[in-house]
Amino acid sequence: MIRHVALLDFLVAAGEYLREHHKEIFTDGKLRHHFNEKLFNGFDFDSTMLRIGSMNMLLHGVENPNIRYKDSLAEEHAGDEEQYTLVLANPPFAGSLDYENTAKDLQRVVKTKKTELLFLALFLRLLKPGGRGAVIVPEGVLFGSSNAHKTLRKILVEEQKLDAVISLPGGVFKPYAGVSTAILVFTKTNSGGADHVWFYDVDADGWSLDDKRTPLLSDEKLGPVPSATLAAEEHAKNNLPDVLARWRSLQAAKRNGELTRKRSEQSFRVPKADIAAQGYDLSLNRYKEVVYEEVAHRPPVETLKSLSQLEAEIQQGMKELETMLR
Repeated sequence: MIRHVALLDFLVAAGEYLREHHKEIFTDGKLRHHFNEKLFNGFDFDSTMLRIGSMNMLLHGVENPNIRYKDSLAEEHAGDEEQYTLVLANPPFAGSLDYENTAKDLQRVVKTKKTELLFLALFLRLLKPGGRGAVIVPEGVLFGSSNAHKTLRKILVEEQKLDAVISLPGGVFKPYAGVSTAILVFTKTNSGGADHVWFYDVDADGWSLDDKRTPLLSDEKLGPVPSATLAAEEHAKNNLPDVLARWRSLQAAKRNGELTRKRSEQSFRVPKADIAAQGYDLSLNRYKEVVYEEVAHRPPVETLKSLSQLEAEIQQGMKELETMLR
């Protein structure tokens, strides 16, 4: 397994995850060599970031990560095409390049100047067939109306296998950026395969959504709290454990209701045919059903009667106060 990550911090997190959940790597000589020499790959064109990233990996126990200088959008990718099995990335948002400064192999995937679309095209070039990607994108990628936006979304749905669209709340990248974002999870197949796409509407990620980004959950318990109530409160403050649990159950194809959840719920699946009918729009609100609760209002005559009674009580109180002041 090889991981290519656009943002070097992902490399450290991936390494720590493997240390915690796959300890067998470090008891097998072949796997340990792969972990230290071939598993981690990262590109950047900032020399300072390359030095920091390399040192960070060494401090976290990776002996020889492949972190090298490369302008990923400007240089051709003949040597890296279909070399990786997993891409985790948080590429730069809302940038723009001139056509002449963009790698021609990326322009053949999608004709655009927008960096967020070019990076998606790049990841499709880098992945092996069967390889998977999880990429954070600005929300505009999901519903942008340009030909490039529509073309790339159609490629993900029809030619590859778009597995999930996880909508994140606005503010998750504050104070650095306030743009709304989503995570696209996809598998490179070159032959389609997306019968359904799973959507999840994340309301909270465990941190406040203002510039301070303070944690919302604490280990301290202020007295006994019923477990169901506590679980509901924790979910309201952090949806991410639920995202992971539901994703795993969906992948395991367990008949626990995840496959048949209604579109009014926090997560649901949408058939590919419905997405195609909407012009490959991937915004969650395009498919989510809003359920309005019926509110019983008092008849207007009763409301007017209550107002008259209140007015009479006010007038009576005014008369009593006037009597007291004489």
